[in-house]
Amino acid sequence: MPKVARLLLLPFVLLAAFTVAQPTPTAPPPTSTPPPTSMAALGDSITQALAVCCSNGDNSLHSWSTGHGPGDGVSSHYERLTALDSAVAGRNHNNATSGSRARHLPDQVELAVEQNVEYVTILIGANDLCASSAATMTSETEFASHIKTALAALHRGLPSARIFVGSIPNLYQLWKTLESNAEAREAWSGGTCQSMLAADNTEEQRQSVIKRELAFNQILARACSQYKNCRWDNNAVYDFKFSASDVSVLDYFHPSLEGQARLAELTWRASWWGNQQ
Repeated sequence: MPKVARLLLLPFVLLAAFTVAQPTPTAPPPTSTPPPTSMAALGDSITQALAVCCSNGDNSLHSWSTGHGPGDGVSSHYERLTALDSAVAGRNHNNATSGSRARHLPDQVELAVEQNVEYVTILIGANDLCASSAATMTSETEFASHIKTALAALHRGLPSARIFVGSIPNLYQLWKTLESNAEAREAWSGGTCQSMLAADNTEEQRQSVIKRELAFNQILARACSQYKNCRWDNNAVYDFKFSASDVSVLDYFHPSLEGQARLAELTWRASWWGNQQ
């Protein structure tokens, strides 16, 4: 090949080699889920922050989900979302009701649908376990039916809403943490969660509550997994090793302010926006 031709060809060869050597461009990371402009909490007395610090009644201002108590140390989902986008401010609904069981969840869902919210938190099941005895707990079949009905209604009524489902706190750990506390035993003797906390329960009876609780958490996980807009906490709440300071000294059963703060942190980390704050 003549020298001139070779010189003319060289730039094209180099260009081709450079083009082939370039790495394939990577796709941009997926866009993060935008924060909601409204939210609702569903569940029981834990979400109503009953007996948290100030009285034996509901204290929803300090709730892990929708609370906004100034200076209480509880950074709720609502407060964290407000920090991300102020559009949610004032649009937090606590539909949870103290004493609620899974069978009450569909009615709470109905309220959330009427409120047309974009984010829903669910923490339910403790009262289905806390019966007069282990023999009178809600059955797995009944629990599953109510949970499936509630999530299906949410999906129909709020198809774009983000749902967060938390696991049930470990009731056996509550007993183990405070079983040697005389004031706790006195409080429990008034009828609190006798299936687990009754003084004359056998270990076998307590183990039956554990077994049912594990089954309930599996039911919650499976039901949530049926919907792409539903996020399960992967047993973050159940697995948390809380201490006596996390439990209210008013009833030795519900979370204290410190307990609500830990619950808010645990569940937030597992939520749709846990990596944004």
